Amino acid sequence: MRDKIQAALKSSKADYTEIRVEEREATTVAYRGKDLETANAVIDAGGIVRCLCREGGWGVATFNDRDELLAKVEQATECARVVQSEEPIDLAAISVSEDRIAVKLAHDFRGVSMADKKAIVEAYNNILLGHSDKIVDTSCVYRDTFGHVFFANSEGTFIEEDRPMITVRVVAIARDGDNVQTASDSRSGQRGFDFVQGHEDLTRAVAQRAVDLLSAETVVGGQYPVVVNQQLAGVFIHEAFGHLSESDFVYENPRAQEMMVLGRRFGQDILTVFDDGALSGLRGSHKYDDEGTPTGRTDLIENGILVGRLHSRETAAKMGEKITGNARATGYRYPPIVRMTNTAIEKGETSFEDMIKEIKLGIYACDAYGGQTALENFSFSSAYAYMIRDGRIAEMVKDVILAGNLFTTLMNIDAIDDDFQWSESAGHCGKGQGGLPVAFGAPHIRIQDVVIGGK
Repeated sequence: MRDKIQAALKSSKADYTEIRVEEREATTVAYRGKDLETANAVIDAGGIVRCLCREGGWGVATFNDRDELLAKVEQATECARVVQSEEPIDLAAISVSEDRIAVKLAHDFRGVSMADKKAIVEAYNNILLGHSDKIVDTSCVYRDTFGHVFFANSEGTFIEEDRPMITVRVVAIARDGDNVQTASDSRSGQRGFDFVQGHEDLTRAVAQRAVDLLSAETVVGGQYPVVVNQQLAGVFIHEAFGHLSESDFVYENPRAQEMMVLGRRFGQDILTVFDDGALSGLRGSHKYDDEGTPTGRTDLIENGILVGRLHSRETAAKMGEKITGNARATGYRYPPIVRMTNTAIEKGETSFEDMIKEIKLGIYACDAYGGQTALENFSFSSAYAYMIRDGRIAEMVKDVILAGNLFTTLMNIDAIDDDFQWSESAGHCGKGQGGLPVAFGAPHIRIQDVVIGGK
């Protein structure tokens, strides 16, 4: 493979050429209710060539037959020549890397039989089905993938990397007449088979939460102080703020340029937000991004001040800023674009007890069920929530929708817990190319004056 890639690079007449070749094997087992819905094993292989002609632009060609690699380099070069770019394209300089990132899993899921994989997801599904007669439907999914990726460019970089991922997800649907409620949870990471075992208590908690939501009252809409748990805080910072930090969006959007001015105060001194793709085992972690740039920590907000943003080689050159290693592609069918990796709010110093004891009437919002953003405006649904009354967690409520302006909301974060957690759930980012693995991290946070939709 290396000889083929290097021969193809030498044949290129473009100013810059890169080749990414991927081989992936995956297994999926899924139950829906009592039925085994899916049990399959697939192998997928292919690659992508990107060529840059600075007097033209980018040319891209994808392939599945690696014997076509020379022809695809020529095709991508021709495409690059005919593109009419509005301005010359430069790439920020990076060091040449030659590396092999091999992964040894403690219990490699590739050596586990399909029967054993089926058994574990079947057991979780049976727990859901047997928990209560109010559980009317379930979804339980096991999935593993193991990818082997080659990346090389005409500057001399050559990288091989193993990319494993394993996931289990459980969903319970409860019903009482016309009242239907859903609860779910998942575990996912670059880990071995042991990582998805032993989640019986998690599964029971999901089933019970679906049942509990049947009797929960819909929250009364209004303006409340809200304490947000780690999972929802992480999703919030990814969706509402993280995408605004992706520099391709900023560079191409005049309104975003007005908002995302470095040095602008976004929050109080207690607020620090960062993205870090170099942390071991998390869903968004890799030693290099899909342009061969080393990953690492990028501070985005430091003590309330906007100090950085995320870059590819192209956007870093366009904006004259430090490259960050955030060019990522969903797979070989796509070119890399600027994407988050593992995005988080840094821990604070306030305990959870101190955070809620001052609240006369408020809401404790947990986990994320869905949401949307439009520039600085956002709307998120929590998966479940509780009222806070006189400094104590009280009854469960449902249909809690948090909405507002990002910048106002960030400024209203007035307490941050010291209980930071990286989420181990199956986080995906869908920007432009479909689901790409990411991770969220956060402690509990308290936000004043949040508008809550409800009855």
